[in-house]
Amino acid sequence: MTEHETTMARLAAEFDELQFDGFGFDDAWKIGQDLAAAGRRDNLPIAIDVSLNGQILFHAGLPGSSPDNDQWIARKNRVVARFHKSSYFIATLLKQKEKTIEEAYGLPRADYAASGGAVPIRVRGVGVVGAVTVSGLRDFEDHAMVAEALRRHLAGRASGGAVAESAGGPAAQGRGA
Repeated sequence: MTEHETTMARLAAEFDELQFDGFGFDDAWKIGQDLAAAGRRDNLPIAIDVSLNGQILFHAGLPGSSPDNDQWIARKNRVVARFHKSSYFIATLLKQKEKTIEEAYGLPRADYAASGGAVPIRVRGVGVVGAVTVSGLRDFEDHAMVAEALRRHLAGRASGGAVAESAGGPAAQGRGA
């Protein structure tokens, strides 16, 4: 199995793992706040976005981020909306095919970013309803930060409590997606 195939298999398993029974405004706020707290604690120059059915429910830019990060978020979110997969999954798929998003799907790179950081919000029995996105780190770090925040939120819901305490971002933990 190639490195790309291994990554894609891991991301496919993660896609199945990160499912909600429902998702609303409070979930978006809690996940956004968790990501912002982790970013501030680790002094990460990131922008954060949580969107549901095309509506932005949470958006923040931390010190060191720029309007460029907001554009990356919009482009990554379009990838999730189009493919119902994480932007990192699509980026890895395209690397494996040795093609750009334009070559493979006819989508302009100015509008679609095949780069990690946008993770679908998936509701059981419904499907993909939005995305949680981070921009500002390396793409696998953006992705890992979002995936970990979603895991914490789902763990907190399962235990009937709030979002579990943030254990540190991918840069602080030294791991990628």
